[in-house]
Amino acid sequence: MKVAFQGVPGAYSEEAIRQFFGPEADGLPCQTLAHVFEAVERGDADHGMLPVENAIAGSVTHAYELLMDHDLRVQAEVILRVRHMLMAPPGTKRSELKRARSHPQALEQCRQYLLRHGLEPVPSFDTAGSARDLAQHPEPGTAAIASALAAELYGLEVLDRDIADLPFNYTRFFVIGTEDPPRAQRSKTSLIFAVRHSPGALYGCLGEFAARHINLTKIESRPRRNQPWQYLFYLDFEGHWQDPPCEAALLGLLRRASFVKMLGSYPAATTPLEEEGSL
Repeated sequence: MKVAFQGVPGAYSEEAIRQFFGPEADGLPCQTLAHVFEAVERGDADHGMLPVENAIAGSVTHAYELLMDHDLRVQAEVILRVRHMLMAPPGTKRSELKRARSHPQALEQCRQYLLRHGLEPVPSFDTAGSARDLAQHPEPGTAAIASALAAELYGLEVLDRDIADLPFNYTRFFVIGTEDPPRAQRSKTSLIFAVRHSPGALYGCLGEFAARHINLTKIESRPRRNQPWQYLFYLDFEGHWQDPPCEAALLGLLRRASFVKMLGSYPAATTPLEEEGSL
């Protein structure tokens, strides 16, 4: 099993691969998200692990644009608890640190921690890449913020754990591939649609789901890149497209919308919060 992901070994996407597929899965690092799609389409990888949404930072817009541009199917979703670790070369004391390198989003998620400890945030291209570069070229007074997996892979010592300002930091991933997954008992469906330019058009489209008591779990609009001031709507709902109520709602949507693209029906992930009974 080979699974493509964006980043270098130790990235959170690779943690998601291990969580979903197990430690025996072979990760294929890719430079960009577009390269993840290309690796799956060429057959270099069986699947791709695509980050689509973070509970704090919101949607990964480029990922949704790629889903629009390519014909790969969503085969599953994965919810990963993101745990930021402060790490440095072995023997480094936390009192010696003056700065921390990481991806700008990780630095922002740890902003209060960095302020409390007087650490200068230094933006870098990647979380795991920051750990790798620090291991290869140690700098006095410099730490990295990345995953525990990155610390393990690059031989860095974790000086502090779970340093994010907000405790419930989760990233949602799509597993993408060339085939539709087997039907699951608990499914979710993702699609993209556009509406006609008329009063009540969006209301009518969404009403097809409301009339059949189908729960929408996400709706977000993005500009259509080839048609200025027109928008695409990214929609997730509970259920499989072959469930009779969902099938009827989709037929109604096809009659009302100007464009519909199915991304896939796939097994719905159980979040750690649901497992703990907190929702």
